[in-house]
Amino acid sequence: MAVVPVPTKPPFWHDPRIRALIFQIIILVAVFAFFFYIFGNALHNLEKRGISTGFDFLSTEAGFGIIQTLIEYNESSTYGHTFVVGLLNTILVSALGIAFATLLGFIIGIARLSHNWLVAKLAAAYIEIFRNIPLLLQIFFWYFVVLRALPSPRQSWAFGDLAFLNIRGLYLPLPELEFSFIWVAFFLVLVFVWAKRPVFYFALLLVLPLFWLAPWDVPQLKGFNFQGGITVIPELMALLIALSIYTAAFIAEIVRSGIQGVNYGQTEAAQALGLRQSHTLRLVIIPQAMRIIIPPLTSQYLNLTKNSSLATAIGYPDLVAVFAGTTLNQTGQAVEVIAMTMAVYLTLSLSISLLMNWYNRKMMLVER
Repeated sequence: MAVVPVPTKPPFWHDPRIRALIFQIIILVAVFAFFFYIFGNALHNLEKRGISTGFDFLSTEAGFGIIQTLIEYNESSTYGHTFVVGLLNTILVSALGIAFATLLGFIIGIARLSHNWLVAKLAAAYIEIFRNIPLLLQIFFWYFVVLRALPSPRQSWAFGDLAFLNIRGLYLPLPELEFSFIWVAFFLVLVFVWAKRPVFYFALLLVLPLFWLAPWDVPQLKGFNFQGGITVIPELMALLIALSIYTAAFIAEIVRSGIQGVNYGQTEAAQALGLRQSHTLRLVIIPQAMRIIIPPLTSQYLNLTKNSSLATAIGYPDLVAVFAGTTLNQTGQAVEVIAMTMAVYLTLSLSISLLMNWYNRKMMLVER
């Protein structure tokens, strides 16, 4: 009688799933060990040079001024205040740049598809010129070539005796309201995003008379400079113009490809219903093209936010200039300062991605 051999269980390392799990654990341990070594080495070098670690320096007096602050700040403020000032300045130029670049990019992208030969060629020339010149050179051009060539305050360019432009910046009137007009603008944005269009128009009609009837603080030349109103420093103008124009060139191509991605039958159907070309574009083509435009548009918003760190090249007081620059040089807290700066840009990028992903899901087609 033949003896049937009992099948033996193969070793566990022959199982592909277990083997893959072991390799992943080994790689994870190696990565953690690498970063633990880097962190320990950095702490050792700092201790060897007599540099203390921690975030106690944030409560130390900064001792330097900042040319643009959205909150109350002076030389006796702490390094924690410099962080907040730099953060707000970064958010300001990023938000304004996204708004202007989106508006300009949509205009240029639609013009790129115009049936008018001259308009289409001018839009194509704009795209090819500005997206192929390095952004840093464009920032230098607007700051040193254009804005630094403006006249002195006494020879300012006046716009209806309300706004004035000179080498020291742009001076605009400011409404004297009992509440901040920034909160009013924020309220209108929320209404525009969440409410129906008639509700937004109604809210706009309620708010606009407040600005129209309110007294205005108009800039006036007193001595060697203007006093009153709101001042837009030339560093902000140069950075904002360069970021908007540069990013708009990429957004224009995204808009063009999104419009061309919509089936031409949609245009023919709209024409068959008697819709004018402008109504066809606004009511039929653009809403469908947005489903193609939004994902790459998110990348451009992220690029603009990160490109704003080039502000330090012309002295705009963003987070990199006042915190990762001046504050780091004065305190020597390189690890903490750089970690906080990286965390800010990571948080801003993730916030933009989260918002755009929500908007993308809102614009997606829903199957019935």
